[in-house]
Amino acid sequence: MFRKLPLSHFIFPLLLAGLCSWPQTAAKRPAGSGGMATGGVFHPVFDSSNRPITAGGQVKIGPILFVDQAAKAGLATWHHTAGTPEKRFILEAKGAGVALLDYDNDGWLDIYLVNGSTYKALDGKEAPPQAALFHNNHDGTFTNVAAKAGVTNDRWGFGVTVGDFDNDGWPDIYVTNFGKNRLYHNNHDGTFTDVAEKAGVAVGTWSTGATFGDYDGDGRLDLFVAGYVKYDVKQPPVLGSKSVNYSSCQYRGSPVMCGPRGLQGEHDHLFHNNGDGTFSDVSETLRVNDPDGFFGLGALFVDVNNDGKPDLVVANDSAPNYLYINKGNGTFDERGYLNGFALNADGREAANMGIAAGDYENNGHMSLVNTTFSDDYDIVFQNDGTGSFSDVSFETGIAAATIPFVGFGDGFLDYDNDGWKDMLIVNGHVYPSVDRHPEWGTSYAQRPLLFHNLKNGKFDLVPAVEGTGLAEVKVSRGAAFGDIFNDGKIDVVINNSDGVPSLLRNVSPDRHHWVELRLIGGPKSPRDAVGATVYLTAGGIRQRGDVLSGGSYLSSNDMRVHFGLGDASAIDQVEIHWPSGVSESIKLKFVDRIYTVTEGTGVTSDLCVGLPCPAGSKQ
Repeated sequence: MFRKLPLSHFIFPLLLAGLCSWPQTAAKRPAGSGGMATGGVFHPVFDSSNRPITAGGQVKIGPILFVDQAAKAGLATWHHTAGTPEKRFILEAKGAGVALLDYDNDGWLDIYLVNGSTYKALDGKEAPPQAALFHNNHDGTFTNVAAKAGVTNDRWGFGVTVGDFDNDGWPDIYVTNFGKNRLYHNNHDGTFTDVAEKAGVAVGTWSTGATFGDYDGDGRLDLFVAGYVKYDVKQPPVLGSKSVNYSSCQYRGSPVMCGPRGLQGEHDHLFHNNGDGTFSDVSETLRVNDPDGFFGLGALFVDVNNDGKPDLVVANDSAPNYLYINKGNGTFDERGYLNGFALNADGREAANMGIAAGDYENNGHMSLVNTTFSDDYDIVFQNDGTGSFSDVSFETGIAAATIPFVGFGDGFLDYDNDGWKDMLIVNGHVYPSVDRHPEWGTSYAQRPLLFHNLKNGKFDLVPAVEGTGLAEVKVSRGAAFGDIFNDGKIDVVINNSDGVPSLLRNVSPDRHHWVELRLIGGPKSPRDAVGATVYLTAGGIRQRGDVLSGGSYLSSNDMRVHFGLGDASAIDQVEIHWPSGVSESIKLKFVDRIYTVTEGTGVTSDLCVGLPCPAGSKQ
């Protein structure tokens, strides 16, 4: 349950680590300083070269785990654009997400990158920036086929999630925008058709995080869409305007863009899948429409209490989070405060951005990690297995290192395949003006953070080796995690604001074994098995993996379930809990391959290094 602990419980470890002083301002920001929620103002942290730790802290020698291969792969031909470099308004600052999906069912992950826009493009005075769909060429390179596929969006985009909403066996793409959203239906021939208007899910406001999930158990994917801020381009939120309810918009005493505090929040939407290509908005009926108008960013359907029903978690920026527990009868019970997810352990709301879900303790419990703003810590919400959470951020070793950073995309990944989930967080400030104040100890462009799981409930920050992906300084936003090269290593694609994307290829030198499962649901489950839970036992460790749609920051990960096996060369047991409610045990004879498992049938195919496995090694 929620644990209310004194502020000293959190500050003391930071003092020992030399990362901060006692806050110079109260945890609750004073009225008149509209902006992002933070935990106060902390002393700056610099590295040995007197660089802010967010842009520095690199080492010359250490393990090389990730290298950026975006240029080599052909991704650097695409560029994200959002407004002006000055970021005078919040619409320009939030960035966009990325999705990993196999849109053509060839067994290889493709990449969808959401783009922003410009004010001239909104006025029709210049061509709008376009989203990218990079087809995987199976040789380490990608080709942008967005125009041919019909998924360029051409609107001010923010989020993306993937789900087979019509159960035809082909993944569809939902893109959230400032303005009307897109629902790209997969035509099975490499092209898509936008059916958002016909389906009733266009919305038309400022939408952010989205997630598919079968909340009522009818075998069809429903859709939740978070709303952020009510925004009028012709009357942007500036001091003195009617849309700003604060007397000043400042960060550390310097003027910055206004919001989200002081602005009016947008409402959320839950769309029920009618099974005929259309959806019905049931948000108000089920009381998940955010009547308080909080600033929604992250959203994820995930079963947090192990009852086989997808619950719904929403990360709100500078406001309390929502935790909608699925009651199993088509309705929800909002328990954010009661179950310890609304606030951090100091009883304070944070500027929640991204959501990562994973069983990092290997106890069968899906814990959550929310990224937040600088002068605050990224929050580890430990799940006790019943859907009740405790903030253990400092105990895990993640909190102290993240305070100077502005976190966005995050994900659990077993980067070294030792059987224990690690954590990677990508970062980037929202105020370019911080670079004019080096004494603050932060920077606009920031490096990612990788935390290695120590197998005892704690994590250790991995050194950022110069010249590698962990030392890259970018204004990062969305991040998606998956096995892009079909080699059993989890890679990361990052959508960088006003820049080219990063492709952090996993080059960890470990030789551990692994296995991945692509699940296909039966007639009473969603076809893409979103909501399924897999328990795998090998080498004395029982792991959990879930098929999820959405998560991280406005992004969507590889839906194949990945397990690192350490030195185990045999798999003892695999138990799949399908969304239909059916539980099924299967036998996997071999490791180091990608299996396709169909509900009620078992293993139907397998891949070795992305190719059909050789004769004689079949199940």
